[in-house]
Amino acid sequence: MELRQYWHIVWKRVWIPALLFVVVLVVSLVLRRPTPVQYEASGRVLVDVPPLESVEGMGFDPRLTAPQATEYLVDDFTQFVSSQAVADAVSQRLADQGLQVPPGVIQSSTASEQVHRVVTIRVTWGDPDEALSIVTAAVEVLKQDAPAYFGRLGLEQPQVTLFDGPGVSAVPPSLTERLDLPVRLLLALLAGITLAFLLNYLDDSIRGRQELEGMGIRVLAEVPRRRRWFRK
Repeated sequence: MELRQYWHIVWKRVWIPALLFVVVLVVSLVLRRPTPVQYEASGRVLVDVPPLESVEGMGFDPRLTAPQATEYLVDDFTQFVSSQAVADAVSQRLADQGLQVPPGVIQSSTASEQVHRVVTIRVTWGDPDEALSIVTAAVEVLKQDAPAYFGRLGLEQPQVTLFDGPGVSAVPPSLTERLDLPVRLLLALLAGITLAFLLNYLDDSIRGRQELEGMGIRVLAEVPRRRRWFRK
């Protein structure tokens, strides 16, 4: 079957995909609910371990081994950032400021990532001011509780320093949200075209010379359809 025949089948019942397209568009716009705007507050802290005192005959430079040791410890520190202990401490600090946020909500909305000695703390929240307050409180808690968490270091306690942020920005819509309506409309068109081909397959009437010739019937003459604008 040639492409022109495919196009003829679709065009003959073009109202089907057009109707489905319009119905899906109208229903989607009527039932669509605006997605709440989310905000992400973030701050970056630097975890540093003071080098050991240089002793004669040590055999290594403590200024070089201290950053390497810190990188190993920061892997554990990222788990500490999103722990229940930090969430409880942050919730208590916020309560002292008059902001009531349950620890479980803080823990589920907080994430962290680590690159070498830098730990990034991220909080996704519906209110930008509250998100900024949560990140600020989390940084203060880390500064205060990190030495206790890394108590195995003995007298050489780690230092947590905020060097970037905290800042807050709006979270852009996800790819799923942006493609939701276009995908629905595309599926409506495909369903309409499929239905047009199905109806054409089930239609056993003869509508053209090509169909007769395809059945092996010789056509002697054909009366063309008279256009409406030629009628008297």
